Amino acid sequence: MSQSTVSWSTVDATVPPTPVQQVEKLPNYDLILRCQADARPERSAFAELMRRYQSHVDKILYHLAPDWQDRADLAQEVWIRVYRNIKRLQEPEKFRGWLSRIATNLFYDELRKRKRVSNPLSLDAPRMMDDGEMDWEIASDNPSPDEDMTTREFYEQLREAIADLPEVFRTTIVLREIEGMAYEEIAEITGVSLGTVKSRIARARQRLQSQLQNYLNGG
Repeated sequence: MSQSTVSWSTVDATVPPTPVQQVEKLPNYDLILRCQADARPERSAFAELMRRYQSHVDKILYHLAPDWQDRADLAQEVWIRVYRNIKRLQEPEKFRGWLSRIATNLFYDELRKRKRVSNPLSLDAPRMMDDGEMDWEIASDNPSPDEDMTTREFYEQLREAIADLPEVFRTTIVLREIEGMAYEEIAEITGVSLGTVKSRIARARQRLQSQLQNYLNGG
């Protein structure tokens, strides 16, 4: 997976340089507080947040759009949105989940704008299991052209179906299936009960299965 490079100048070239500080020693919570303290996020603190979480953004976008050639542009837009909205984050300890939602929502916003994406899928995309879970690993050695096309068509429909989910369902299913988070982690990030997380994921899977029934049945 290639790493996208997002420079500070991409986010905000208008902020004057600040004295070098040992921000790399600060915990994430303090970094975010520094970013929220003034009219604009502190340059060194925000740059350190980008350094710590760039690979996280790259991972999300890679799983969502493995063949999109403009993932680096999407990553830059993620950080622009973070920069503009970080003051709205009321619980700094949940920054990672908040960042994940920004990245996934940006992807689905972009997906809706594209009538059709050429080769948006890879064989690392998830497949629906009998128990309702999704499996990201597809065991297939040199699939035939027909099999490959069927697989790609299915996952294109799957991504479109996920894009149509209400945001609370979309966020939980992405955190669970793409990032592989435990239910307890998702509950902590989203600020809802464990039961609510399980309910949302179950309802999201049910809705996806209903929309994709023809593909699931091999039709």
